[in-house]
Formats: sequence, C-alpha cells, structure tokens
Amino acid sequence: MKKMNYQNVKGTLDYLPEEEGIRRIIRRTIEDVFIQYGCKPIETPILNYQELLASKYGGGAEILEEMYTLSDRGKRELALRYDLTIPFAKVVAMNPTIKMPFKRYEIGKVFRDGPIKTGRYREFTQCDVDIVGVQSQMAEAELMIMALDIFKKLKMDVTIQYNNRKLLAGFLRQLNITGQMINRVILILDKIEKISKDKMKAELREAGLEQMAIDAIEAFLQKDLDGIVEQYQQMAEKEESIKQGLEEWNELQSYIKRLGMEPYCVFNPFLARGLEIYTGTIYEIFLTDKRVKSSIGSGGRYDNTIGGLIDSQETYATVGISFGLDVILSALLLEETCLDAKGLDYYIIPIGCSMEALLVAKALRDQGFKVELELGKKKLTKALEKANKEGVKKVVMIGEKEVAGNTYTVRDMETGEEWLEKFNY
Repeated sequence: MKKMNYQNVKGTLDYLPEEEGIRRIIRRTIEDVFIQYGCKPIETPILNYQELLASKYGGGAEILEEMYTLSDRGKRELALRYDLTIPFAKVVAMNPTIKMPFKRYEIGKVFRDGPIKTGRYREFTQCDVDIVGVQSQMAEAELMIMALDIFKKLKMDVTIQYNNRKLLAGFLRQLNITGQMINRVILILDKIEKISKDKMKAELREAGLEQMAIDAIEAFLQKDLDGIVEQYQQMAEKEESIKQGLEEWNELQSYIKRLGMEPYCVFNPFLARGLEIYTGTIYEIFLTDKRVKSSIGSGGRYDNTIGGLIDSQETYATVGISFGLDVILSALLLEETCLDAKGLDYYIIPIGCSMEALLVAKALRDQGFKVELELGKKKLTKALEKANKEGVKKVVMIGEKEVAGNTYTVRDMETGEEWLEKFNY
C-alpha cells in the first residue's frame, strides 16, 4: 500500500496557535475599522463558474494563467475565486435593487496557482472594501484614510503610492503606443519597484517598443513632480484621458492635503497595477522601511466591470481596496515585538478539586473574562511555568484549603502578589 503524503500542498500553510492568534488580531482589527467606516458585510462563494472569472472584465490574462479550474459531476466548468472583486461585481450585477452608494466588505480565502513569495501563497486571505455609486474621488480618499487608520492600529508605518491609469495610458498613447501594446507596457512598468531601470528598458525592447518611446519613458522618469504635472498639462490639450486624469488627480490631491495624509502618500507616475480592469486612480501600500518588498494592500477604480458583466452600456462607478492578511502577518512576525495574541485573563489550576475549578471557571467566564482551565492534571510548578511562558495575567489556584474556606487563591503573574477571593461553592 502506498504511503500517504502528509505534507501540505505547495503554497498552503498550517497556522499553529501562536501565529493564528496574531492572524485573528489582525483580522479583527481590520474588520473593526471596516465596520467603523460604515461598510456592510457580504459573503460570496469560493466556487464560481469559470466563465465568470475568465470574463474580459476580470483579472486579465496574467491572473487567468494562475486560476485553479475544475469540473463537477454535471461536467460544468468551474473555478476557485482568485480574488474577491469579481464575485462582488457579480453580486451587484445580480441585485439591481441594492441602494447606492453601496459600501461592502468581505474577508475570505482566494486561490492562485502562481509564484510563492513572502506573504503570498497559493491559498491566502484577502480583506476587501468596495464602494459602488460614487464618481467623486471622495471615495478613493475615504479608502486611503481608512488604510492609514488600520495600519496605525496595527502599529505599522506604511506609505501609499498612488497614480491614475488615465494619466499613464494617455501618456503612452502620446508615444504612439496603442491597443494591446499599452497593456503589455503597463505590465512591464508595474515592475519598476522590483527591477532595475536597465532591466525595465530591456523588457520594453523585447516587447517591441521603439527606442524613441523607451527614451521618452526614461526621460519622464527623471522629472520631479512639478515637471511631471507640467508635461501632463501640455499633453492634456491633445489627450482627453489625460485631461480627465488631471482633474481626478487634482481632486484627490485636495483631499490628501486637507486630511493630513501628505506625509504618507507618494505620487508614482509609473505605478500601474497590472490588472486591466482599472480605469482611474490606483494605489499600493508598502511598508515604509521596505523590510517586506511586496505591497501589503492595493486597489483602485474599476468603473467598467459591473456593467460589462451584465453586457450593459451603463457605467457603475466602483472603487475598491484589498489588504493581504498573510503578508501583513509576515511583516509583523519580522518585528522584534509582535501583537499580543494570548490575552488570557485567568488560568485556573485545580489542585485535586476539578469540580470546584469548573465552577470558578464558569463564574469568571460569565463575567466576560477570558479563562483557560488546566485539564491535563499538571503539577503546580509545571502549570505556573506554562502560565509564565504564555504570558497569562492572573493564575487561580484551587485546592482543598481554598474550597473549605469558600475562597480561591489569585496570583498576579506580573507582580507576584497573591490574595484570596470569596466564592460560594
């Protein structure tokens, strides 16, 4: 008989209590902020029709190569979701009575058969917010300030890089780059934080870009913010998308300035967000100290997706943001001090008095305390060692002496102080 393979599938992980405890804190923190911002929860299926996820309004060719596909007993072609965006767009498309603006959040697992790197596996958790029905850049500003609030609560210093796809695509069209070549060039420019300029230029040449266009891109990279805006203003006279992009950029800039986000937000004219669905403002969130190179959150505006899914000419103004739970965990685990995932209020050690220990545990839990009862018959010394190791705040000891006096002993593990509490057994 062939021996069973007990290893995890490549790109999947088991999280043991210590790490999973931290993951739960991250998740709760993110969800609490989502709720604080008035986001409504939804849940969508992991399993979808392949046709939906493969739509041209979905993730694009690059992600479709990573999509897990399967079929059911009825020979229907299915797929595991690779993000939470397209299933959400499907919900809005199928429910025309949803009142706008609609601001939803969802936290769930997604699957991609792609390269494995820090915080990005083949099964990972995304935490998303999307807003439908707001054309103003007020929606983008709301999501950006929300992101800063989340990472402030997680005690992480982050920088938000942002751009506008209308500006980037318009700039490339002015270099006589058209059609599918625009998307190909955007995918290369999207690597600008990860590869050298020489490597980028080599890839642009391999893609078939003329040297004149490559030189123009390189010259644009050398400009400061004032120079970039000035060049866009000149191009706006000939290119409508640049004109629209500048209007959106200026509106967003006013929100960033007024909300005090300037120290944390950086305009990056070549930030691309490789997905083809994006139509306007885009952003990526990075750790300021770059100890993790990949982004820990990202998103942008995708106004054509919902209407496209239902084959409608109607445009649904939509903007979203997504946080990677697993990459945030990876970043926090690199910290010398991490989030406290234990948080037990009491650890109860029965000394031959199991029934009485259960009664005290129930009473303390009824008061709302987090309580662990020692079930393994550890001796007192070993149990106290465990309490110290796991950072328990207070230990309760219950022996025959305590029961006889209708009390239990409490020890503060930080100060070592001990006292008796009254309890009617």
